[in-house]
Amino acid sequence: MIDTGNPSLKVYQFIIYSCGCLPVYCNNFFNLIFFVCTANEQDDFRKYGRTMKRKIITAFSASVILLFAVFLIPHILIESETDGLTYSDVSSVPHTRTGLVLGCPKKLSGGRENIYFSARIDAAAALFRAGKVDYLIVSGDNVSRGCNETVSMRTDLIEHGIPADRIYCDYRGMRTLDSVVRAKDIFGQNDMIIISQEFHNRRAIFIAGHRGINAIGFNAQDVELSEDVMIHLRELVSRLRAALDIYIFGSEPSFTGEKMSIGMPGKSKTNCVGQ
Repeated sequence: MIDTGNPSLKVYQFIIYSCGCLPVYCNNFFNLIFFVCTANEQDDFRKYGRTMKRKIITAFSASVILLFAVFLIPHILIESETDGLTYSDVSSVPHTRTGLVLGCPKKLSGGRENIYFSARIDAAAALFRAGKVDYLIVSGDNVSRGCNETVSMRTDLIEHGIPADRIYCDYRGMRTLDSVVRAKDIFGQNDMIIISQEFHNRRAIFIAGHRGINAIGFNAQDVELSEDVMIHLRELVSRLRAALDIYIFGSEPSFTGEKMSIGMPGKSKTNCVGQ
């Protein structure tokens, strides 16, 4: 099922609704306690319970609102800074020499197909066939035990008819920041189309903009929110981390390495770095 809405926004709407219900939940909880109390206990509860209830509701609600604000601010920043920089229709995407395909596992636990992976491959292949990109960088984690994201992406793109010499591999794309920054530092790309789902594209473009990279995004098909709530909840944490990386920590990629020029004969016959 493909959802044309913004799944991350729906998650926030659900959280806002839940926060608005907190005082009601707390009040019902105190009413339940009052109901099960004895007559003498009810007298004491009437005397002290109202003040206690008010303080607890206020403190709890304030804590939840503060926690929510911590995640909401990065979301607002990323959404506002990337507004109008993503595309869902291949015909409307301006030509850019290089596309960056962000990695994820091809298979999930139990051997299930990862819909996010196949959608990104389809999107990258569609861009190339439409003449919107001349080269593709596939960037993923091939360091962690059991991971072969980059190999899987390269293999599937070749199966989709993309010439092998037009695909460049970065085996050290440990996370989104690494993939984006290494596309500039290792491959020398200051302009690129980032290819992933929209929520991921926006975060990657946000990072790119703060690292002097002119980036737009082409949105691969997303999964309906009801089918994968956890990935969108995790995105809230990832956006907070992205903001901290940019504004607080000044984070750099985990690995550096030998530079490689896109479209120029290099030392590696497979156009790969970080092996």
